[in-house]
Amino acid sequence: MKARLLRLSATLRESYWFVPTIMALAALLLALTTVTIDSHAGTMAWTTGLPGLDAARADGARSLLSAIGGSMIGVAGTTFSVTIAAVVYASGQYGPRLLSNFMSDRGNQVTLGTFIATFVYSLVVLRTIRSAGEGGTGAAAFVPQLALLIALVLVLCSIAVLIYFIHHVPMRIHINSVIEQIGGRLVHDIEARFPAKDEPAPANHAGDLPVPQALSADAPLAGQEQPAPILSYGIGYIQVIDEGAVIEAARAHDMVVRLHRQPGDFVHKHSLLMTAWPAGKCSEQAAAALRQACALGSRRSALQDLRFLIDELVEIAARALSPGVNDPFTASSCLDWLGAAMATLAQRRLPPCERVDADGQLRLLLLPVTFDDFIERAFGALAQYASADMIAGKRFLDSLGDVAHHCDDPALIATLARQARAFRALAANTLDGACRDAVVGRADSVLAALARATGESLCAGTTARMEGIT
Repeated sequence: MKARLLRLSATLRESYWFVPTIMALAALLLALTTVTIDSHAGTMAWTTGLPGLDAARADGARSLLSAIGGSMIGVAGTTFSVTIAAVVYASGQYGPRLLSNFMSDRGNQVTLGTFIATFVYSLVVLRTIRSAGEGGTGAAAFVPQLALLIALVLVLCSIAVLIYFIHHVPMRIHINSVIEQIGGRLVHDIEARFPAKDEPAPANHAGDLPVPQALSADAPLAGQEQPAPILSYGIGYIQVIDEGAVIEAARAHDMVVRLHRQPGDFVHKHSLLMTAWPAGKCSEQAAAALRQACALGSRRSALQDLRFLIDELVEIAARALSPGVNDPFTASSCLDWLGAAMATLAQRRLPPCERVDADGQLRLLLLPVTFDDFIERAFGALAQYASADMIAGKRFLDSLGDVAHHCDDPALIATLARQARAFRALAANTLDGACRDAVVGRADSVLAALARATGESLCAGTTARMEGIT
């Protein structure tokens, strides 16, 4: 249930209708409330004598609210059209997977919601105005003065929001803003998901625990009890996996569960989600509870999938380096943010695969999370594109060097050195002339600095050993 609630929450945040709907309902309640107050307060004599707050008559109030309602619905339609045009342009220019980023922009949602809410408010209040004699002989006139005042305030707010929207749209589709949003979220998610090396590990994290042979990475031995396979319940991308629910289900049935998928993977009804051991304790009820801990969707989501954010930056950079676009500076911006994210990751403690319950018993085995995999996902995927351009190639190597500044583990530096060597070989075969010499020379400088730093700490006070990178 928690996994589905998380997915629903993410879906609502990315929708273009939820916030405007809530604002329209709030406007409806506000209109009913102010009209009720006006009906009990009578003529609102307190407005008499105040500048600009003289009591309005029925005809003037109707004209005012009609003008507000008509203009607001027209501006709302224009706003929607501009937003859709901007979304189509950005998704075509930077990649279709960025469509959800623009649809979930809170500024666009609030702008549309403000205009629709003002329209709904004006329409509801307009319905309550009546002149003397309307509704029966001798009926008194009713003009809700407080409601009219609130309508004017909403108009002023709408004008302010329109000015903000005119500024917000071009800023929002600027490529640097797009890259900053994705890269900033990637860095934030890394910091939120992985604790710093000087912070205590979460209570359910445990390493070096004995793993049942039936659930080991290798195939179970012949004659050994086989674990129970648990297949996917539907088709789509895994968006959320509730580890807590898996641990509780495994504890309730005294099992150990191994996950074979992770958020971002595509599954179908014949895909193996997880295995449970011992198989005899994995009843249909237990299997159903384990399946319910995974929420599927029609597309990948950044809710738990760091690889998706990395892939978005890689996609923008790859498109920028394509022959039809040839924009190495956009690719360089993506490499800067990828470098910042990997440098942050190098300073965090990556979790072990084992998860335990409240009693310290092993209950869950996850797929391993390694620094090598993230580096390959970020830099390895871009190597073939950046190696064909001198500007992007030099920035690629500079970013690797910047990550190395924040590594205090020789194994991490060795990973970066492998990437630099592979990139040097690609650039040597792809580039020619002075461009080739420039990239290969920068690669040799980076490799020399990495070789000097291997086996040593690259934290504060050791930056000088990396001077060859710059």
